[in-house]
Amino acid sequence: MESQLSMMIPVLFLHGLVYGMLIFLVASGLTLVMSMMDILNFAHASIYMIGAFICYQIIQWTNSFWLALVVAPLVCALLGILMERGLIRKVHASGHVNELLLTFGLAMVIMEVMKWIYGTNPLPVPVPAQLKQSIQLWSDVKYPSYRLFILVLSAVVLAFMFYLLKRTRLGISIRACVQDGEMAHALGTNVSIVFATVMGIGTWLAGIAGVIVAPYLSVYPGMFSDMILDCFAVIAVGGLGSLGGVLVASLIVGQVQSFGVIFLPSVSIILIYLVMVLVFIVKPSGLFGKKE
Repeated sequence: MESQLSMMIPVLFLHGLVYGMLIFLVASGLTLVMSMMDILNFAHASIYMIGAFICYQIIQWTNSFWLALVVAPLVCALLGILMERGLIRKVHASGHVNELLLTFGLAMVIMEVMKWIYGTNPLPVPVPAQLKQSIQLWSDVKYPSYRLFILVLSAVVLAFMFYLLKRTRLGISIRACVQDGEMAHALGTNVSIVFATVMGIGTWLAGIAGVIVAPYLSVYPGMFSDMILDCFAVIAVGGLGSLGGVLVASLIVGQVQSFGVIFLPSVSIILIYLVMVLVFIVKPSGLFGKKE
């Protein structure tokens, strides 16, 4: 029993890392949009779902996962920019309630359109042939190559995001707009362009998550609702506007999900929210959030 447990725990830890990094890819873009534009964008996870369905469709047409990994995130980025320019920007001045209603309604419309086109049954997406094998990590423990690929790709995207935000002129503009959009505008930053760019980057990240999750969990219209709840929990725990906070919180949520399903199955669904409540009791602004 002890030997089985000793082999199970590292595998569960890896499962948690994989799911945590998937949440991070979606939540990182969402937290930037929320902190910069002050918008609770319910439709963000719908873009993640669209990325998964585009992946499914491209594989059906071309049998190429790698083509889907390039095309789907770009399409999602374009959709995000169009959403910001054509819809969100038009109601931004009318207040948060209208923004919330707009993005929630848009998420519902997207979900129903996906149901109409693809039905409600989960659609399997094959793992790329190059990643179908398992890798022996230690002793008799093997781990699927595709899940390790998710970890590696997520780490590369994470490094890119931190480089973009910390080392580039665009990153300086984004951070300035997150801290104080009015002051950034007064100093000559084109806040409108930065808003659209952030929305594009955020939905590009969501598109990447949608593509890589498709062979991992399959594709179905309700996948956006599962992800959006985890994303909001992660942002609340990590702290609004903190990319590092979102990363730490995503990894925590991933581990809670992974171990909770095995060791506390009867309450695993609410464990994330218990963590969120505990963090709010200790620090209402989140682990890395700043007090207003």
